[in-house]
Amino acid sequence: MIGTSIETAAAHLQAGEVVAIPTETVYGLAGNALSEKALATIFEVKNRPQFDPLIVHIAEVSHISRYATDFPEKAQQLAAQFMPGPLTLLLPKRDIIPDLCTSGLPRVALRVPNHPLTLELLKKLSFPLAAPSANPFGYISPTTAQHVADQLGDKIPYILDGGACRVGLESTIVGFEGEKAVIYRKGGLSVEAVEAVIGKVRVMQHSSSQPAAPGMLKSHYAPRIPLVLGNLDELVAQADPKTTGILSFKKKFLQIPENHQVVLSSTGDYAEAAQRLFAALRYLDSLPIRVIFAELLPEESLGRAINDRLRRAAAVR
Repeated sequence: MIGTSIETAAAHLQAGEVVAIPTETVYGLAGNALSEKALATIFEVKNRPQFDPLIVHIAEVSHISRYATDFPEKAQQLAAQFMPGPLTLLLPKRDIIPDLCTSGLPRVALRVPNHPLTLELLKKLSFPLAAPSANPFGYISPTTAQHVADQLGDKIPYILDGGACRVGLESTIVGFEGEKAVIYRKGGLSVEAVEAVIGKVRVMQHSSSQPAAPGMLKSHYAPRIPLVLGNLDELVAQADPKTTGILSFKKKFLQIPENHQVVLSSTGDYAEAAQRLFAALRYLDSLPIRVIFAELLPEESLGRAINDRLRRAAAVR
């Protein structure tokens, strides 16, 4: 059931059930982060492997010390600047966080989501929420309540509808190795924005197994129809217009039917492109076509995170 009742969502969560919640990044499949039973339900509903850890959502920055044993100065600087927002901090966990939540790893991923409904929900609860994206594992992340209903509607009791996600890409995950800051997952907060606050950071590439942080698997965010990355001018020149979909940054192609194309941002706006990415992939995946051709964006600003998702969507599974 889709609705806007925070009380209904809270009641399901307090009963140990899982519900879908809106955030500024994508919709999450939420359950009590301190309950192994609720965590197991999240993994089961998503069909998510238990070696892929979950992000824990909290109501405010001051709650970080409840769940992490250390809060480094650079992490505090980032939190002050970007929380609530599309930032997740990877910090040494307290024992109160079950090992199932972190896939047995010693660090917990913590974030304060920037969405009024979910912040109000978190303030009503006596526990934080583990909430990976509310979609079957490996598929395109949902950015509307209807996306969730289309994929998981018969598996969960409630979807809290907070409208379309404003950012549209998962959060950026930042951890620390000694004094060095590391971006484990590129996301809705650009590398440039992070470095403007704490200086140069190391950016990790994705992992194919035993990820150090949530959302690092090589093949992920993938449509069912094969996605091919390359030079769109060259790919379109050899395409069958009837069976081809196009995902471009700024340009349309006259050779391809209008309804087989999505332009992420005709003005070249990275934030608009990020906000539209997952919905565009879902739309193209719904068409009666055999292949989706797409192009990478310039490796700057949110283009880096968009390219990360496109490369993983195109990875051989």
